[in-house]
Amino acid sequence: MPDVGPLLKHWRGARRLSQLALASEAAVSVRHLSFVETGRANPSRAMVLKLAEVLDVPLRERNTLLLSAGFSPEYPESALDAPELAAVREALETVLAQQEPFPALVIDRSWDIRHTNTAARRFFAYLQDGQPANPPGPANVLRRMFHPDGVRQHVTNWLEVAEALVRRARREAIGGAADERAQLILDEVLDYPGVPSHLRVVDVTAPVLPIVPIRYERGDRRFEYFSMVTTLGTPQDVTLQELRIECFFPMNDETREQARELAGHHRAADGLP
Repeated sequence: MPDVGPLLKHWRGARRLSQLALASEAAVSVRHLSFVETGRANPSRAMVLKLAEVLDVPLRERNTLLLSAGFSPEYPESALDAPELAAVREALETVLAQQEPFPALVIDRSWDIRHTNTAARRFFAYLQDGQPANPPGPANVLRRMFHPDGVRQHVTNWLEVAEALVRRARREAIGGAADERAQLILDEVLDYPGVPSHLRVVDVTAPVLPIVPIRYERGDRRFEYFSMVTTLGTPQDVTLQELRIECFFPMNDETREQARELAGHHRAADGLP
Protein backbone atom coordinates (compact mmCIF):
# COMPACT_ATOMS: atom_id res chain seq x y z
CA MET A 1 0.00 0.00 0.00
CA PRO A 2 1.57 3.33 -1.03
CA ASP A 3 1.86 6.22 1.44
CA VAL A 4 -1.07 8.61 1.59
CA GLY A 5 1.06 11.70 0.86
CA PRO A 6 2.10 10.77 -2.70
CA LEU A 7 -1.43 9.58 -3.44
CA LEU A 8 -2.90 12.93 -2.39
CA LYS A 9 -0.29 14.71 -4.49
CA HIS A 10 -1.24 12.51 -7.45
CA TRP A 11 -4.92 13.43 -7.12
CA ARG A 12 -4.09 17.11 -6.70
CA GLY A 13 -2.10 16.93 -9.95
CA ALA A 14 -4.90 15.04 -11.70
CA ARG A 15 -7.33 17.79 -10.69
CA ARG A 16 -4.81 20.49 -11.67
CA LEU A 17 -4.89 22.24 -8.31
CA SER A 18 -2.03 24.01 -6.61
CA GLN A 19 -1.28 23.37 -2.95
CA LEU A 20 -2.62 26.83 -2.21
CA ALA A 21 -5.90 26.18 -4.02
CA LEU A 22 -6.44 22.80 -2.35
CA ALA A 23 -5.51 24.10 1.10
CA SER A 24 -7.90 27.02 0.69
CA GLU A 25 -10.81 24.79 -0.39
CA ALA A 26 -10.16 22.26 2.38
CA ALA A 27 -9.56 24.94 5.08
CA VAL A 28 -6.09 23.67 6.02
CA SER A 29 -2.75 25.45 5.98
CA VAL A 30 -0.52 25.17 2.92
CA ARG A 31 2.36 24.24 5.24
CA HIS A 32 0.46 21.34 6.78
CA LEU A 33 -0.71 20.11 3.35
CA SER A 34 2.87 20.23 2.11
CA PHE A 35 4.02 18.23 5.14
CA VAL A 36 1.29 15.63 4.50
CA GLU A 37 2.26 15.24 0.84
CA THR A 38 5.95 14.78 1.70
CA GLY A 39 5.27 12.38 4.59
CA ARG A 40 6.45 14.77 7.33
CA ALA A 41 2.97 14.84 8.89
CA ASN A 42 0.21 12.27 9.26
CA PRO A 43 -3.31 13.43 8.35
CA SER A 44 -6.31 12.63 10.50
CA ARG A 45 -9.14 10.50 9.15
CA ALA A 46 -11.33 13.60 8.88
CA MET A 47 -8.65 15.43 6.92
CA VAL A 48 -8.19 12.57 4.45
CA LEU A 49 -11.94 12.52 3.80
CA LYS A 50 -12.10 16.29 3.46
CA LEU A 51 -9.23 16.43 0.98
CA ALA A 52 -10.74 13.53 -0.98
CA GLU A 53 -14.08 15.35 -1.11
CA VAL A 54 -12.51 18.57 -2.39
CA LEU A 55 -10.49 16.61 -4.96
CA ASP A 56 -13.63 14.70 -6.03
CA VAL A 57 -11.82 11.39 -5.59
CA PRO A 58 -14.00 8.35 -6.49
CA LEU A 59 -15.21 6.30 -3.54
CA ARG A 60 -13.00 3.30 -4.31
CA GLU A 61 -9.92 5.52 -4.30
CA ARG A 62 -11.09 7.28 -1.12
CA ASN A 63 -10.99 3.90 0.60
CA THR A 64 -7.46 3.46 -0.73
CA LEU A 65 -6.45 6.85 0.68
CA LEU A 66 -7.84 5.90 4.07
CA LEU A 67 -6.04 2.56 4.08
CA SER A 68 -2.82 4.29 3.07
CA ALA A 69 -3.19 6.62 6.05
CA GLY A 70 -3.77 3.70 8.42
CA PHE A 71 -7.55 3.94 8.70
CA SER A 72 -10.36 1.54 7.85
CA PRO A 73 -12.37 2.05 4.64
CA GLU A 74 -15.40 4.34 4.76
CA TYR A 75 -17.48 3.14 1.81
CA PRO A 76 -18.93 -0.37 1.28
CA GLU A 77 -18.69 -2.27 -2.00
CA SER A 78 -21.80 -4.38 -2.43
CA ALA A 79 -22.56 -6.98 -5.06
CA LEU A 80 -25.14 -5.65 -7.49
CA ASP A 81 -27.43 -8.58 -6.68
CA ALA A 82 -27.17 -8.00 -2.91
CA PRO A 83 -30.50 -7.64 -1.07
CA GLU A 84 -29.62 -4.13 0.12
CA LEU A 85 -29.42 -2.93 -3.50
CA ALA A 86 -32.86 -4.23 -4.47
CA ALA A 87 -34.30 -0.71 -4.75
CA VAL A 88 -31.44 0.34 -7.02
CA ARG A 89 -31.92 -2.70 -9.27
CA GLU A 90 -35.60 -1.85 -9.57
CA ALA A 91 -34.72 1.73 -10.50
CA LEU A 92 -32.27 0.53 -13.14
CA GLU A 93 -34.86 -1.80 -14.63
CA THR A 94 -37.33 1.09 -14.79
CA VAL A 95 -34.87 3.30 -16.66
CA LEU A 96 -34.03 0.50 -19.11
CA ALA A 97 -37.69 -0.28 -19.73
CA GLN A 98 -38.54 3.38 -20.33
CA GLN A 99 -35.94 3.52 -23.11
CA GLU A 100 -37.81 0.96 -25.26
CA PRO A 101 -37.85 0.49 -28.22
CA PHE A 102 -34.34 2.00 -28.24
CA PRO A 103 -31.26 0.34 -26.71
CA ALA A 104 -29.97 0.98 -23.20
CA LEU A 105 -27.12 -0.63 -21.26
CA VAL A 106 -25.79 -0.67 -17.70
CA ILE A 107 -21.97 -0.70 -17.72
CA ASP A 108 -19.45 -1.02 -14.88
CA ARG A 109 -15.99 0.52 -14.49
CA SER A 110 -14.40 -2.24 -16.61
CA TRP A 111 -16.83 -1.55 -19.49
CA ASP A 112 -18.52 -4.89 -18.83
CA ILE A 113 -22.21 -4.92 -19.71
CA ARG A 114 -24.13 -5.74 -16.52
CA HIS A 115 -27.70 -5.29 -17.77
CA THR A 116 -29.49 -4.42 -20.99
CA ASN A 117 -33.04 -3.70 -21.99
CA THR A 118 -34.92 -5.87 -24.49
CA ALA A 119 -34.26 -3.37 -27.29
CA ALA A 120 -30.48 -3.65 -26.85
CA ARG A 121 -30.59 -7.45 -26.91
CA ARG A 122 -32.85 -7.36 -29.95
CA PHE A 123 -30.76 -4.79 -31.82
CA PHE A 124 -27.35 -6.37 -31.28
CA ALA A 125 -28.71 -9.85 -31.98
CA TYR A 126 -30.01 -8.47 -35.29
CA LEU A 127 -26.56 -7.04 -36.15
CA GLN A 128 -24.85 -10.32 -35.24
CA ASP A 129 -27.37 -12.59 -36.96
CA GLY A 130 -25.63 -15.71 -38.22
CA GLN A 131 -22.36 -14.84 -36.46
CA PRO A 132 -20.93 -15.40 -32.97
CA ALA A 133 -23.00 -13.45 -30.44
CA ASN A 134 -20.00 -11.80 -28.80
CA PRO A 135 -16.23 -11.48 -29.11
CA PRO A 136 -14.32 -13.76 -26.69
CA GLY A 137 -14.71 -13.02 -22.99
CA PRO A 138 -17.51 -11.38 -20.97
CA ALA A 139 -19.85 -9.00 -22.78
CA ASN A 140 -17.87 -5.79 -22.91
CA VAL A 141 -18.49 -2.53 -24.80
CA LEU A 142 -14.89 -2.08 -25.91
CA ARG A 143 -14.56 -5.66 -27.13
CA ARG A 144 -17.84 -5.51 -29.02
CA MET A 145 -16.91 -2.27 -30.75
CA PHE A 146 -13.30 -3.15 -31.65
CA HIS A 147 -13.33 -6.91 -32.32
CA PRO A 148 -13.56 -7.90 -36.02
CA ASP A 149 -16.38 -10.31 -35.13
CA GLY A 150 -18.24 -7.72 -33.04
CA VAL A 151 -20.45 -4.86 -34.19
CA ARG A 152 -17.49 -2.97 -35.68
CA GLN A 153 -18.23 -4.33 -39.15
CA HIS A 154 -21.68 -2.71 -39.04
CA VAL A 155 -20.57 0.76 -37.84
CA THR A 156 -20.08 2.95 -40.90
CA ASN A 157 -18.28 5.72 -38.95
CA TRP A 158 -16.29 3.26 -36.85
CA LEU A 159 -13.04 5.25 -36.72
CA GLU A 160 -14.81 8.33 -35.35
CA VAL A 161 -16.57 6.23 -32.71
CA ALA A 162 -13.39 4.34 -31.83
CA GLU A 163 -11.44 7.56 -31.25
CA ALA A 164 -14.20 8.87 -28.99
CA LEU A 165 -14.22 5.63 -26.97
CA VAL A 166 -10.45 5.64 -26.53
CA ARG A 167 -10.52 9.27 -25.34
CA ARG A 168 -13.31 8.46 -22.92
CA ALA A 169 -11.50 5.41 -21.54
CA ARG A 170 -8.23 7.30 -21.13
CA ARG A 171 -9.95 10.23 -19.42
CA GLU A 172 -11.74 7.91 -17.04
CA ALA A 173 -8.40 6.35 -16.16
CA ILE A 174 -7.03 9.80 -15.32
CA GLY A 175 -10.14 10.58 -13.32
CA GLY A 176 -9.96 7.33 -11.37
CA ALA A 177 -13.10 5.68 -12.74
CA ALA A 178 -11.26 2.91 -14.61
CA ASP A 179 -9.48 -0.07 -13.08
CA GLU A 180 -6.52 -2.21 -14.08
CA ARG A 181 -8.78 -4.64 -15.93
CA ALA A 182 -10.24 -1.81 -18.01
CA GLN A 183 -6.72 -0.77 -18.97
CA LEU A 184 -5.85 -4.32 -19.95
CA ILE A 185 -9.00 -4.60 -22.08
CA LEU A 186 -8.24 -1.28 -23.80
CA ASP A 187 -4.70 -2.45 -24.58
CA GLU A 188 -6.15 -5.74 -25.84
CA VAL A 189 -8.67 -4.18 -28.22
CA LEU A 190 -6.11 -1.75 -29.62
CA ASP A 191 -4.13 -4.80 -30.74
CA TYR A 192 -7.07 -6.33 -32.64
CA PRO A 193 -6.58 -6.78 -36.41
CA GLY A 194 -7.40 -3.71 -38.44
CA VAL A 195 -7.24 -1.22 -35.55
CA PRO A 196 -5.14 1.79 -36.68
CA SER A 197 -1.95 2.31 -34.68
CA HIS A 198 -2.63 6.02 -34.14
CA LEU A 199 -5.45 5.15 -31.73
CA ARG A 200 -2.79 4.10 -29.21
CA VAL A 201 -1.60 7.70 -28.95
CA VAL A 202 -4.90 9.59 -29.04
CA ASP A 203 -4.60 12.98 -27.33
CA VAL A 204 -7.12 12.85 -24.48
CA THR A 205 -6.82 16.61 -23.91
CA ALA A 206 -7.99 17.47 -27.43
CA PRO A 207 -11.51 18.94 -27.62
CA VAL A 208 -14.21 16.52 -28.69
CA LEU A 209 -17.76 16.93 -29.88
CA PRO A 210 -20.32 16.68 -27.07
CA ILE A 211 -22.28 14.14 -29.13
CA VAL A 212 -20.71 11.52 -31.38
CA PRO A 213 -23.28 9.79 -33.63
CA ILE A 214 -23.02 6.04 -34.12
CA ARG A 215 -24.18 4.92 -37.56
CA TYR A 216 -25.03 1.24 -37.95
CA GLU A 217 -25.87 -0.52 -41.18
CA ARG A 218 -26.89 -4.07 -42.01
CA GLY A 219 -28.37 -4.92 -45.38
CA ASP A 220 -30.84 -2.21 -46.34
CA ARG A 221 -31.42 -1.10 -42.74
CA ARG A 222 -29.63 1.94 -41.30
CA PHE A 223 -29.67 3.16 -37.72
CA GLU A 224 -28.19 6.43 -36.49
CA TYR A 225 -28.02 6.90 -32.72
CA PHE A 226 -26.38 9.18 -30.20
CA SER A 227 -25.92 8.10 -26.60
CA MET A 228 -26.16 9.78 -23.22
CA VAL A 229 -24.50 8.44 -20.07
CA THR A 230 -26.20 8.71 -16.68
CA THR A 231 -24.67 8.00 -13.27
CA LEU A 232 -26.38 7.57 -9.92
CA GLY A 233 -26.47 10.76 -7.87
CA THR A 234 -24.61 10.95 -4.51
CA PRO A 235 -24.01 7.19 -4.15
CA GLN A 236 -22.47 5.96 -0.90
CA ASP A 237 -21.52 2.54 -2.27
CA VAL A 238 -18.49 1.87 -4.47
CA THR A 239 -20.40 -0.43 -6.83
CA LEU A 240 -23.16 2.09 -7.41
CA GLN A 241 -20.80 4.98 -8.09
CA GLU A 242 -19.07 2.98 -10.79
CA LEU A 243 -22.24 2.07 -12.70
CA ARG A 244 -23.16 3.98 -15.85
CA ILE A 245 -26.44 3.84 -17.74
CA GLU A 246 -25.96 4.45 -21.45
CA CYS A 247 -29.13 5.21 -23.39
CA PHE A 248 -29.25 5.37 -27.19
CA PHE A 249 -31.51 7.94 -28.85
CA PRO A 250 -32.49 8.01 -32.54
CA MET A 251 -31.13 10.91 -34.59
CA ASN A 252 -33.73 10.70 -37.35
CA ASP A 253 -37.15 9.36 -38.25
CA GLU A 254 -35.68 6.47 -40.23
CA THR A 255 -33.99 5.10 -37.11
CA ARG A 256 -37.18 5.50 -35.07
CA GLU A 257 -39.18 3.56 -37.64
CA GLN A 258 -36.54 0.83 -38.03
CA ALA A 259 -36.36 0.34 -34.26
CA ARG A 260 -40.13 0.11 -33.96
CA GLU A 261 -40.25 -2.30 -36.89
CA LEU A 262 -37.67 -4.57 -35.27
CA ALA A 263 -39.68 -4.52 -32.04
CA GLY A 264 -42.86 -5.37 -33.95
CA HIS A 265 -41.24 -8.32 -35.73
CA HIS A 266 -40.05 -9.77 -32.45
CA ARG A 267 -43.43 -9.32 -30.76
CA ALA A 268 -45.07 -11.08 -33.68
CA ALA A 269 -42.50 -13.91 -33.54
CA ASP A 270 -43.29 -14.32 -29.83
CA GLY A 271 -47.04 -14.35 -30.50
CA LEU A 272 -47.57 -11.00 -28.76
CA PRO A 273 -49.92 -8.21 -29.94
